[in-house]
Amino acid sequence: MSAALKEWPLWEVFVRSKQGLEHKHCGSLHASDAQHALEMARDVYTRRQEGVSIWVLPSAQITASNPDDKGELFDPAADKIYRHPTFYEIPEAVGHM
Repeated sequence: MSAALKEWPLWEVFVRSKQGLEHKHCGSLHASDAQHALEMARDVYTRRQEGVSIWVLPSAQITASNPDDKGELFDPAADKIYRHPTFYEIPEAVGHM
């Protein structure tokens, strides 16, 4: 990797396919700015015209949860039974849901 490339920030690339409704992470690349990252992402990740939308964002701007904190982060949702429709009775007039 060239010295200039190492100085460029790292960008994360997300592409939405023609069949999909969501953007999916495709990979990372180094680029000088956002427009350059979009152009490079188009060339690298949508060569076969499979994408309809590209998102790029600086990797440094991503904030992620720590896997060691999963208990305190995700477990509290389990005690909110009203979020799960398992105790509702569906009237017969509604039919199959």
